[in-house]
Amino acid sequence: MNDKTILITGSTDGIGKQAALELAELGARVILHGRNKSKVRQVLQEIEQKTANNQLDFFIADLSSLQQIRTMSAEIQRKYCRLDVLISNAGVAMNKLEISDDGYEMTFAVNHLTVFAFTFLLLDLLTRSAPSRIIIVSSMAHSSFLNFENLVKPRHFDGWEVYCQSKPCNILFTYELAEKLQNMGVTVNCLHPGVIDTKLLRVNFGGGSPVTEGSRQKSAGHCCGQRT
Repeated sequence: MNDKTILITGSTDGIGKQAALELAELGARVILHGRNKSKVRQVLQEIEQKTANNQLDFFIADLSSLQQIRTMSAEIQRKYCRLDVLISNAGVAMNKLEISDDGYEMTFAVNHLTVFAFTFLLLDLLTRSAPSRIIIVSSMAHSSFLNFENLVKPRHFDGWEVYCQSKPCNILFTYELAEKLQNMGVTVNCLHPGVIDTKLLRVNFGGGSPVTEGSRQKSAGHCCGQRT
């Protein structure tokens, strides 16, 4: 992994932070992302101390803002000439209706529109770095259908429902993108990480059972969709 550059969105907590730590331990150049600069710096220093990996970097953006996503992607492309892996991990689950600055329901904005926009903004960099990978963290809690009338600006807001509606968007996007990129050396996967006791789970869904290292490794293998 010493020659790999890996970008992880939402890497200051939970799954993203653990992934960053373990990839740094393997010697990869890991690019962290977060909204709060002081927190990202703190996490970067913590990972650096634990792994002795000095190939860590970070970028700051609020992923509910399409303008900040554009700005961050431009900064990444100015600084890096290759990107081997993009892990779209950042996600939210809202307890009340919030609308992003761009006019979208917040869960849909962060969980899907961010993934869509950020992936395409970095796609040239990823294809130039082929063989490369795009990994999208979805969930088995996805809805079996999409209610388009209640997706972008819900008429009747329910936090669990809008979260479940955002996740099939990830899965459908994965399959469509994988098909388009299948002859370009870019592998696209989405996955269900398992029920893990993260901040998102505790704050929005009342908590979950603590996950041991063994169960974390086991749950990480559950795929919702895949194209290679």
